[in-house]
Amino acid sequence: MVRIELAKSAIEGDEEAILELLKENEEIHYRTAFAYLRNEHDAIEAIQELTYRTFKKIHTVKNPAYINTWLVRILINICLDMKKKQEKLIFKEPIELPSVPDEKQFEIANLIEQLPKDQQELIYLKYFQDLKNQEIAQLQNIPEGTVKSRLHSTLKKLRTIIGKEEI
Repeated sequence: MVRIELAKSAIEGDEEAILELLKENEEIHYRTAFAYLRNEHDAIEAIQELTYRTFKKIHTVKNPAYINTWLVRILINICLDMKKKQEKLIFKEPIELPSVPDEKQFEIANLIEQLPKDQQELIYLKYFQDLKNQEIAQLQNIPEGTVKSRLHSTLKKLRTIIGKEEI
């Protein structure tokens, strides 16, 4: 949980507090970025952009208790923007990708990628960020019951996709 005093100091512009806040959540942010982008270089770039935006806009946070939620929302937006830019790239020649020694690590990410973007985000928030339904509801500005029902239907759809993959 975020120490409220640290969050207040960071919001007031204390650079040391901002850095400490980012450092405390660095692993969670990296895992989220990597889950979205599936590339170490892009994940690190997203974290760098998060750091920049945090320093630039942290004064806009109204409630220090939700600073982690604010950071996650910014990181998700950065990752989604990066994915959109990647989709726009058109290569003139085929690119050979290096072989991955263990492709099983990407199987679940490939399955999640088959879901619509809003359902992907829900899975990442719930299971990769370990956010509670209430926190997800606040992050997405929807009722907690809606989060529960969307999560239920998303998991049902994911089970269907997994069932098709096994056949």
